[in-house]
Amino acid sequence: MIAQDAYNILWADLAALKRRWLRYLTTTLISPLLYLVAFGWGLGRGINLNGTSYLEFVVPGIIALTAMTTSFNGAGTRLNVDRLYFRSFDECLMAPIKLHSLLLGKALIGVVRGIFSSVAFLALATLIAPSIHIGPMFLAGLLLTCLTFSFLGVLAALLAKSHEDMGTFGSIILLPMTFLGGTFFSLSQVPTGLKYALYLLPLTHASTWLRAAALNQLLPWPSFLVLLIFLAAFVGGSMIAVRKMSI
Repeated sequence: MIAQDAYNILWADLAALKRRWLRYLTTTLISPLLYLVAFGWGLGRGINLNGTSYLEFVVPGIIALTAMTTSFNGAGTRLNVDRLYFRSFDECLMAPIKLHSLLLGKALIGVVRGIFSSVAFLALATLIAPSIHIGPMFLAGLLLTCLTFSFLGVLAALLAKSHEDMGTFGSIILLPMTFLGGTFFSLSQVPTGLKYALYLLPLTHASTWLRAAALNQLLPWPSFLVLLIFLAAFVGGSMIAVRKMSI
């Protein structure tokens, strides 16, 4: 019943994505490809980190970054427009479905978009970094990353008072994580105090997990657990926000 209700909410967003999938894919691949060229081929050429080429090191980080941005924007921006512009979210609140099914349906479009963009970039990246290992643990981490940031997008959209608030949230929260979340550099290179601060960012744990899985390294299970904690916190925050709206 929960899955069916969530799919009913998701269906309209899937239909919109189906009509514009090629344009969406093209626009979402521009940033990660630019990062790959600038950091992987440009600044990182000839650099090795712990026996791994910088190109192989940075690809999983860019995948985590792509999953974060596309999942957050895919769920958050869509919900923000539905809630503040079309006012269609109010109709969803009046529908005879449970609130957690409603939130799951709104978050799943971010998951679909995040996985879609990340897998497309991964397919291109493996052509130049064929040693990247894609296994069940990598895919599990990618799914968890997309879920976590999709619900963060849902939470941000529910709290936003205007369309500008979403842009402000991205500038204050997402942009710092883009460059400080262990995406382009190893955390072993930063001072200890700063390292602990960076471990408070969910993207840090997503990058750590995906990189370890992709390079066949020892899996950092604490990072996987932390991502689950972040997911639970964002789901709980979204439930609190939507309940206040429905009262």
